[in-house]
Amino acid sequence: MPAKKIVVVDDEQDIVDLLAYNLRKEGYEVTALTDSERAADAVRNVNPDLVILDVMMPGMDGYELCKTLRSDPATASSPIMFLTAKSGEIDQILGLELGADDYLQKPISPRVLVARVKSLIRRNSERVRTETIAAPEVLMIETIEINRQNYTVRIDGKESFFPKKEFELLAFLASNRGKVFTRESLLSRIWGETIYVVDRTVDVHVSKIREKLGRYGAYVETVKGVGYRFRE
Repeated sequence: MPAKKIVVVDDEQDIVDLLAYNLRKEGYEVTALTDSERAADAVRNVNPDLVILDVMMPGMDGYELCKTLRSDPATASSPIMFLTAKSGEIDQILGLELGADDYLQKPISPRVLVARVKSLIRRNSERVRTETIAAPEVLMIETIEINRQNYTVRIDGKESFFPKKEFELLAFLASNRGKVFTRESLLSRIWGETIYVVDRTVDVHVSKIREKLGRYGAYVETVKGVGYRFRE
């Protein structure tokens, strides 16, 4: 089996070297960068199984880079992990809302980092297999087109940008029309069981999805005391 590929982006050379060394020891193929401005092109060229980003970088910071990757169909589905010294809950929520799959605080031991990397890559592989079986690549609901292959949503023929987690939440609910899901089950399904995310994260994402769906926003229904569903 070919080695899993990881792109690491951090403006501190010693951190990049440390991460690359420990990941290569585990058999990963690592592309290491200290220039965030070159990172988007590198991710497109490498097509990695995981991207690890620092947040506080000169030029394009990690949040901007994450948004750039999520808005490009070629990199929209690449799993992203933030590794940063920023420890506030607001910073974590912002990173996850922009489409990151995990958020780790510095300093972190190499063993913990490798364990989280393995978990995230494994979980993403399992999700891809499940989605391939569970739902068609393109969902059509009236004039809403949800393309699971390139992470795009078109409403009345016009493309609307949905960050990765918003897209995955919309696609999951739309693929299971009429079924009610609790906030806890949606957190586990979309964000993963190993990531701590508060319940209101789901509410925030649903609110943004409804806003972007416009006149179709009412399709995403709140089931009082339970959770959400996409109405039939």
